[in-house]
Amino acid sequence: MNREKILIIEDEEAIQELIRYNLERDGYTKIRGCESGELGLRAVREFAPDLILLDLMLPGIDGLTVCRRLKADPATESIPIIMLTARGEEADIVVGLEMGADDYLPKPFSPRVLVARIHAVLRRRQVAAEADEGTLRRGLLYMNRGTREARLGEKLLSLTYSEFEILYLLARRPGWVFTRNQIVNEVKGEDYPVTERAVDVQMVNLRRKLGDYGEAIETVRGVGYRFNPA
Repeated sequence: MNREKILIIEDEEAIQELIRYNLERDGYTKIRGCESGELGLRAVREFAPDLILLDLMLPGIDGLTVCRRLKADPATESIPIIMLTARGEEADIVVGLEMGADDYLPKPFSPRVLVARIHAVLRRRQVAAEADEGTLRRGLLYMNRGTREARLGEKLLSLTYSEFEILYLLARRPGWVFTRNQIVNEVKGEDYPVTERAVDVQMVNLRRKLGDYGEAIETVRGVGYRFNPA
């Protein structure tokens, strides 16, 4: 189940219902719809959405004006916006993106593409927030770089400085393959006198401390390692 709240500002009832149906199928349960820019702006305050789907052609206050107001307000400027546009609104798309909208989708659109775009935008938002906070969550794994805290579920992990930095590096970019040399450079700095074999030893220790979850650290033969949680 997805916990993010999504606000749909769209005046065409059929499109709004199509979006809602596909979001609910994908596990989103906190969804609100509005038919005008005025109602949308009010709902942003009341509903505090994590993402907004914004039609540009709205009655009353149009979508570009809604976008401009939200991005000009410090209280709402960080809320991601995906614009829903007619194919002939290229100039408006450019203006909206320059205002700070995160993405756009021309009508008619594929519901699968819309859901994929939503996932991508929310993922970028999470990564940006993690970078600001120095924290990350990957399944059962939680790490806080500021406090040097690492947990697996409720279990506090006892990691050395190097083990923590290696795990944090891998977990920040799931699926990304790091060579042994890259790991040494990122954790110890360039030209640090550590052999690649020493990295292998660190990985053995990390996997042991992670128990069954250690399988998330995969060896890519002839290349290096990646973090790939189930």
